[in-house]
Amino acid sequence: MNSKRSLVRRTAAVAAAGVAALVLAACGGDGGSSAGHEGHAAKSPSTSAPAAQGQHNADDVAFAKGMIPHHRQAVEMADLAPSRAESAEVKKLAEDIRKAQDPEIRTMSGWLASWGEEVPAEGAMDHSMHGTSGMMTAEEMDQLKNASGKAFDTAFMEMMIKHHEGAVTMAKTEQADGAYEPARTMAGEIVTSQTAEIAQMNKLLGAN
Repeated sequence: MNSKRSLVRRTAAVAAAGVAALVLAACGGDGGSSAGHEGHAAKSPSTSAPAAQGQHNADDVAFAKGMIPHHRQAVEMADLAPSRAESAEVKKLAEDIRKAQDPEIRTMSGWLASWGEEVPAEGAMDHSMHGTSGMMTAEEMDQLKNASGKAFDTAFMEMMIKHHEGAVTMAKTEQADGAYEPARTMAGEIVTSQTAEIAQMNKLLGAN
């Protein structure tokens, strides 16, 4: 009950502040002070609005722009498994990766579009991402495409572990530095699901 009352009080205070700012802006006789008040009045609704999840920062943009090509490569790797993998577990894992990451690519592309940012083009790859983010080089992708059976299973899991570790690092950075709530939530889901898949692949590799 108390929290409800304080919420009402807060809302009233915010509304009053908005009205006061508008009144001040209207009364401002000289141009300088009037512009200052209007600037304040224009800003107050966005800072007090509950839709804080609409606010994003440069880290959110970097997360989406980096994770889209990263996810696309994981999906590309997963698409190789049905015709090349020997292990049923590897085929299932590849399917799970594809099912999780395809929708996330679409969601992140939607965020970038709504922010007026460019969505990375299909096939576009930031080569500075190799190494740090676990992205595969073209040679590594060719090696995977040319493998089959047990050799494919091993190469796929070893590469995907490295790939997932890069994604987890990127997601943790977003959790720490991002401002856009849906992006931070997705980052948390990536950390959880991909950490579990890394453990599963390590276990399968150990059993071979």
